[in-house]
Parts: sequence; structure tokens; C-alpha cells
Amino acid sequence: MKVIETKIPGVIIIEPDCFGDNRGWFMETFSEPKYRALGITNPFVQDNHSMSAKKGTLRGLHFQNNPMSQGKLVRCTNGIVIDVAVDIRKGSPTYLQWVSVELSSENKRQFYIPRGFAHGFLTLTDNVEFQYKVDNLYSKEHERTIRYDDPSIGVDWGGLLNGIEPILSEKDKNGPLLADCDCNFIYEE
Repeated sequence: MKVIETKIPGVIIIEPDCFGDNRGWFMETFSEPKYRALGITNPFVQDNHSMSAKKGTLRGLHFQNNPMSQGKLVRCTNGIVIDVAVDIRKGSPTYLQWVSVELSSENKRQFYIPRGFAHGFLTLTDNVEFQYKVDNLYSKEHERTIRYDDPSIGVDWGGLLNGIEPILSEKDKNGPLLADCDCNFIYEE
């Protein structure tokens, strides 16, 4: 397995080993001891799977406030996405910085996003399937959204929108700016 560090400590890209032959391929998508060695130590308690029918669907930026915050291990199992993690921990040396990565069924990359980050993705193909593990259960009460185009964050969605309106849920269309959100993440070394 290959690990790629990003500009934000703790946010990592993982390229699992994939073994193929004339029958197809095999890979481990998760092994607790191997991921623990990478610093991913919180136990995962829920697996999620979404499907986005149309190219240009944007989901995010999402997070859950404490005490129900979630670390995520995400991957795209059909199609292609641009996946984004935004540091929203007040006091962090990387506060409001973001990292993006292309995830696809072809590259089989995974993206680990620790607690204290907002997360979103943009589909670059039709019929995208996106799967992820979380280390805390879903809580509607703690669920939050930040606008994908919040100027204080300035995510560059890969220039892929090019003036085209993304396909958004009502929740994401009406998401507040971070300045108007009750985000309760505080950076701890």
C-alpha cells in the first residue's frame, strides 16, 4: 500500500495494493492493523454507500459537530469524483485550507479525512458510486452543511464547473457560509 501525505497533516491519500490476473483483480479495502499503523486509530462503526446519477452532482460540504464528529475513509467504486477535505478547526495552523484528490474506480485511491474537517465531492461522470466508513454514527441533530462556494474557503472544484450550476440537494443549496455556521471544532495538538 502506498501512502501520499497531503499539505494538511492527518489528511492522507491511500493507494491500496491491487493484484490482478486474467480473472480480474483483488485488493484489501481495509485492514485494521495496517490502517492503525498509518495513524487511523478510531474504530469505524458505520459504512455508507451513495449513488449520484448525473455528472456535476455536488455533495457537500458536510460534517457533524462534536460530540458526534466523524472521521471518514472514502473511495469511489464507480465513476470519477473530485473529493475535498476542508480544515474547519478554529486555531489550526491549516484553518480553512483544503485538499482535493481525484478518486475513481480506476485509480482505486482512498482518502482519509479526520474529525474536524468538512467534506464534499463533485461527480465527473454519470452513475457515480461512493462508499465510505465513518468512526461515529450519523446524528441528524449534529449534521451541518457549509456552502460549497463559500468565498472564505475558496475551494477550486478543479475548474470543472466552468460557470455551470452544480446539481445540489435542497440542504446544500441552502447551506450557510462558515461564518454563519455553529461549527464547534477547536484545534488540539
